[in-house]
Amino acid sequence: MNTRTSQGTALITGASSGIGAIYADRLAQRGYDLILVARNQSRLEALAARLRDETGRSIEILPADLNDDVDLLRVETVLRTNDTISMLVNNAGIGGAAPLLASDVDAMDRMIRLNVLALTRLTYAAAPAFVARGGGTIINIASIVAISPETLNGVYGGSKAFVLAFSQSLQHELAEKGVRIQAVLPGATATEFWDIAGLPVSNLPAEIVMSAQDLVDAALAGLDQGETVTIPALEDKSEWDAYDAARQTMAGKLSRTKPANRYNVGSETGSRTSWEPAHY
Repeated sequence: MNTRTSQGTALITGASSGIGAIYADRLAQRGYDLILVARNQSRLEALAARLRDETGRSIEILPADLNDDVDLLRVETVLRTNDTISMLVNNAGIGGAAPLLASDVDAMDRMIRLNVLALTRLTYAAAPAFVARGGGTIINIASIVAISPETLNGVYGGSKAFVLAFSQSLQHELAEKGVRIQAVLPGATATEFWDIAGLPVSNLPAEIVMSAQDLVDAALAGLDQGETVTIPALEDKSEWDAYDAARQTMAGKLSRTKPANRYNVGSETGSRTSWEPAHY
């Protein structure tokens, strides 16, 4: 049984299985009380009962379908009003493996609503309270397809690119206000995700598939080390650092008075040659 002083409450979405359930286990072991959110009530109840017995933490369940407006609003309300919440883990999401032209547009709509809209609304519900209290942590589960959109379905890649960009922007805005932001970019992970996406994990090369336990343990180690972006499978962190540095260096060159010389477009107007972000 865990007798450590509470770290506050972590609200975890998609908590009934896979990555979300492992986060629940690990955070309870670290001294967090939990609010577990998912559609499958029976799984939530079983997980909550086990974690209460093993850790002695307070474990609440909140059955909800985050693609349902009423359910989403209930979770937002909890985030706005429960002042014990110190961490939000935006883990709920769905993916797709089929090419764009072979995909059902209604399924893609549901994907965007869950991966982008629900995550955004929950973050906006939590962040002001964290800022007001001078602290809190938001963990957004993205994917390596955020930087490798050709790998799987393009809508899925686009939705996870949003999660990464949103997380980086949040870090820029909130770091000085005491709020920690982390985007986690898993590669292939052994969960039910692949069955739902239409590509069973057994069809993938074993050497590229990480266990959910290892994934979450690495992600939490990255959080402990102060990483804003954690890619559990990437051996050499300097490769990400170089990638991100190149992006930031290029950012100051993306908006100018005149087109780049390679386009051979003449212009006599304007004199400012570089983007000043604060005045854009």
